[in-house]
Amino acid sequence: QVQLVESGGGLVQAGGSLRLSCAASGGSFTRYTVGWFRQAPGKEREFVAAIRWSEDRLYYTDSVRGRFAISRDIAKNTVYLQMNSLKPEDTAVYYCAVTSFYDGTYYYTARQSEYRYWGQGTQVTVSS
Repeated sequence: QVQLVESGGGLVQAGGSLRLSCAASGGSFTRYTVGWFRQAPGKEREFVAAIRWSEDRLYYTDSVRGRFAISRDIAKNTVYLQMNSLKPEDTAVYYCAVTSFYDGTYYYTARQSEYRYWGQGTQVTVSS
């Protein structure tokens, strides 16, 4: 069973940057797509970005494209989410999760039910 641990959250001013990490233990990301999701207070959890580990394919939701960058470090078995130009509306608990999803075209999905393992989340707060 893969266990995921997020880190890197914190309090930052609008326009600032943070880098989140998602480290895996008990297994490897090799066969998975790793996704980042976030849940703001009073809102549904939403998809943010994903990376197909074995092929380095990247996916983003429109609201973060151009500001966030997802990447991986194979040696460290870790996925990162570099978040730049942060806005107050980016405030949320950020989760990483893994999926084996493939529909014949895409290796990612925004459907949370397709993600098998989840981390505990890390809080990101952006002040205005």
